[in-house]
Amino acid sequence: MTPDDASTSGSAAKGDLASARIGLLASHTEVARAAEAMLRHRYDWADAEDADILVALGGDGFMLQTLHGMLESGRQRPVFGMNRGTVGFLMNDWRLDRLEERIAAAKPIRVAPLSMSARTVSGETAVSAAINEVSLLRETRQTAKIEISVNGRVAIPELACDGVLVATPAGSTAYNLTPISPFRPRRWSGAILPDDTCVCFRVHEPENRPVSAVADQFEIRDVAQVDVTLDRERSLTLLFDPEHALDERIAMEQFAT
Repeated sequence: MTPDDASTSGSAAKGDLASARIGLLASHTEVARAAEAMLRHRYDWADAEDADILVALGGDGFMLQTLHGMLESGRQRPVFGMNRGTVGFLMNDWRLDRLEERIAAAKPIRVAPLSMSARTVSGETAVSAAINEVSLLRETRQTAKIEISVNGRVAIPELACDGVLVATPAGSTAYNLTPISPFRPRRWSGAILPDDTCVCFRVHEPENRPVSAVADQFEIRDVAQVDVTLDRERSLTLLFDPEHALDERIAMEQFAT
């Protein structure tokens, strides 16, 4: 594939992205759709269903949507995102030119999702993946009281808080377990955990102090227990410009002032 070369043709020829089996996806926003139109005019594309690599246009939310779609379908492909959203932490900068060269030189970063297994007060069990984080949040004005176990050992007998979350590097600056507005223990600020850790949250008084569990955008209410592990068998691959790679950005975020 080569970008348009107006100097050699009266009408610009499309670059041949289709031969590389690269597909294009875009969020529904106006700015993403405008970028999609420019890219489709500039390059030839493979059908997204048949592509080996995907280019995603949008923000972090659309990238998460794209990745979750691959987890649900069971077909995981590298994704090169370009930011046509707001923050774009999971995206590369938007540029129209030299796209094939950027993809060929991109640094692959593998991100393993979390697997959440949540059991409700009524005995229902729900399993869902989370690329950013799994969070437990109080449903009413009553403070949540949660026991936290790590690899079968009780680490905190009772955390009184608004909630607590486990995040991946894609959702935070490191693997961590973080309280949300903790009341007791007040000074506990979280922990960095190795990737082979199993975290279990057991809700105290779940009928009187109801708690919901959220894996990215999937929510289940009135949980009694939530188990979270890292699902390395379904790791996803994000492609980044070498100067804009996710691992380096994560490292620098920890020193942000």
